[in-house]
Amino acid sequence: MQKNIVLLAVCFILVSMAYARQEGSALSQNVPSRYKGAESITPRQLRAYLEFISSDELEGRNTPSRGLDIAAKYIASHLSRWGFKPAGDDGTFFQKIALVKNPVDSATTMFELGSQQLVYATDYIAGLRAGSMTGKLVYVGHGLVLKEKGLDAYKGIDVQGKILVWSNALPKGVTQADLKGEWMNALTYGANHGATGVIILPTYASMVTWEQQVRATRQGQFEMEKYREASLAKLPTVRVNPKGMNAMFQGEPTSGASIFNAAAAGEHVEPFELSKSASIRVEFQTQVQYASNIVAVYEGSDSKLKQEYVAVGAHYDHVGVGRTVQGDSIYNGADDDGSGTVAVLGIAEALAKGPKPERSVLLVWHAGEEKGLWGARYFTDNPTIPLDKVITQLNIDMIGRSKKQGDQNPEFSGTHEVFVIGSNMMSSALGALSERVNKNFYRLQFNYRFDDPNDRNRFFFRSDHFHYAQKGVPIIFYFDGTHEDYHRPSDEVQKIDFDKLAKVTRTVYATMWELAGDMKRPVVDKQLPPELTRR
Repeated sequence: MQKNIVLLAVCFILVSMAYARQEGSALSQNVPSRYKGAESITPRQLRAYLEFISSDELEGRNTPSRGLDIAAKYIASHLSRWGFKPAGDDGTFFQKIALVKNPVDSATTMFELGSQQLVYATDYIAGLRAGSMTGKLVYVGHGLVLKEKGLDAYKGIDVQGKILVWSNALPKGVTQADLKGEWMNALTYGANHGATGVIILPTYASMVTWEQQVRATRQGQFEMEKYREASLAKLPTVRVNPKGMNAMFQGEPTSGASIFNAAAAGEHVEPFELSKSASIRVEFQTQVQYASNIVAVYEGSDSKLKQEYVAVGAHYDHVGVGRTVQGDSIYNGADDDGSGTVAVLGIAEALAKGPKPERSVLLVWHAGEEKGLWGARYFTDNPTIPLDKVITQLNIDMIGRSKKQGDQNPEFSGTHEVFVIGSNMMSSALGALSERVNKNFYRLQFNYRFDDPNDRNRFFFRSDHFHYAQKGVPIIFYFDGTHEDYHRPSDEVQKIDFDKLAKVTRTVYATMWELAGDMKRPVVDKQLPPELTRR
């Protein structure tokens, strides 16, 4: 099978070269000469790339997966042939990201409640931190210390050496928006005051998803190894279901059912120490795999300006193989973000054909965007080129679809339209340059509907540019909007509007070229709105 995949990749590379030779649709004579390189970016060329990137053989490009690795090698093979400088690890195009998952070791994980042995999955499941907890049980209700609301769940209670039993439900009169300033929940209070661990009681939501949670703990879920420790609670935890809860409160003055109902209603139950002790151990197995960002540099022609970079990026992963819908379980991700992936490939090929811009161009295909912007976070925290030399990042995520005539969906773009986000949020000069390029080129309809700190869809937070912006790099995000095939197996290549994909890609190329040739880098003259500084 591996040999067949390699042969398929070679065939697609050859077809791509043939398409590039066959089609070179000319631009208007009125287009500035510096944009002329865009004419090598063609619908046929982009289709050839995308037919491989979104093929069933790549199995949805999950992070990590064999399909994602094949896509990475396919992209890198083009970059090598075109003469790009590798800017990953150890002289390669690949910046490797260690991923770890920790399925629970149910053979060694245990929960002794007095003389009773609770059963994994039947009574309880493990949290994310390995460790042991022993001691008396103390019920701490909502577990909050919130000065602004006068709440302190621990008055008169010594939690040193105890296991906290926590409802994890907000009391009446408190919302998530109130959790700011000085506050602690059971996890943070317990860690700061000598508790040995936390038992989390069931909620309606956890009961509905119990079986999914059991599967997730047994299978484990990949995380970036570099950040895993920081993401964990400082104490080991377990979550019980109603059966486990009733065992804990059996014989106590307040029943488990009363505790559950009070928490669900936001009512207060005074914390109290239970008569029981527990000994709990949580252990995991560890599995490590790797995914890669693909990083390449096209060196500029100016001896001084080539020390700075215009970054162009997309995420090349999707969500893999999932729930079967109408007989199809492969989530090909042709638009999300196969379209961005091949757009950056098209831009790379156009650069390779020359001429060279004055500044260098940094190309990054990010892995793990669908998992939580993993690749972009990793690259901006561990840049392989100085991040303060990156003057702008142009992010391309879903630019291949158009709504049909008569479609009134305001959150989906038309054939000559694209949503533009962030171009004016940090740099007035960048916003003006973006508009100027478009007016001198295709005159696409730039729709700024989502360019709003209070956008209810929160698109600013949902793609790779976010992490560049957090590091002070001004960004532009190009996006076609929301359509019915988003994160479904039906996001397939035959639904792509390749004429639109080529036009938007050419526009990004022209914008990149303008930035690369401008003697002044875009001045960051605005702070990101406070609503956009944290995910």
